[in-house]
Amino acid sequence: MLNQIRYFQSVAQTGSFTEAAFQCNISQSAISQQIKSLEQELGLELLSRQGRSFVLTEAGEYFYRKSLVLVSDYDRLVKETEKIAKKNTAEIKVGYLRTYAGTGFSAAISEFSKKYPDVDVQLVSGTHETIFNLLKDDKLDIVFNDQRRAFSDEYVNLVLEKAPVYIEVASFNTIAVSDFVEIEDLKNIPCIVISEKEQQDSEEKYYRDILGVKGELLFAENLEEARVLVMSNKGYLITNADLSDRRSPAISSIPVHRGKEPVTMNLCAFWKKDNSGYYIEDFADFLKAKFETV
Repeated sequence: MLNQIRYFQSVAQTGSFTEAAFQCNISQSAISQQIKSLEQELGLELLSRQGRSFVLTEAGEYFYRKSLVLVSDYDRLVKETEKIAKKNTAEIKVGYLRTYAGTGFSAAISEFSKKYPDVDVQLVSGTHETIFNLLKDDKLDIVFNDQRRAFSDEYVNLVLEKAPVYIEVASFNTIAVSDFVEIEDLKNIPCIVISEKEQQDSEEKYYRDILGVKGELLFAENLEEARVLVMSNKGYLITNADLSDRRSPAISSIPVHRGKEPVTMNLCAFWKKDNSGYYIEDFADFLKAKFETV
């Protein structure tokens, strides 16, 4: 029945038995017979035939929509089963910064998966140190991270963007209308930091020594939890994305300055030079292209 359903989908999509038969590499009479057999199996009409033309019946429309999900699930099941059996599926292990709030990374993932649907993309999120250590220990192939140390010759170090630093605050907070904010002026407001428990000390050092945060630190496990704290006016979140173009009603984003200069951070892709491969470098190209357009 599965092949019959595929034939029916092709006929519904093309609107033509002739085109569907060509697409499915069988004769027109054969595809017509297969759909009749499917209708007999179901005990109902999927197509209302009018001479050489046809339209989908109401039942046919419903069956077509639902069958797309059914066949997609089946194809995915087959692929996953083949992966288990072969144990040699092409894969790429990608780490990304948990605090990243922009769109460039997810857009690159989407484009890569569209081009390479058979490549298993394994994603791991974490703090800077977590994903750096996973890359160092060969547990990740490539990471999307911020730069916190001098570049190493052991790695390919691709700078994607010199990103302005913003803070996110509740839209009803009095500083939400500011054009920019000095990091020193936030010393009486808690800073919300996204971090695993075991990385909190290293994250605090970065926020204190590099970003210049003076006030209390509140730790959250993920971006969603951090933004709930922001919307509750519990503190501010340092991020690299401007929410103003998304018109978030509950959160405002404000550029951060130190003195008269905007605070920035380098967003980079890193991978080991001795692990360079086709998929890694191609994924890096997708990242580069997306950050050139965002």
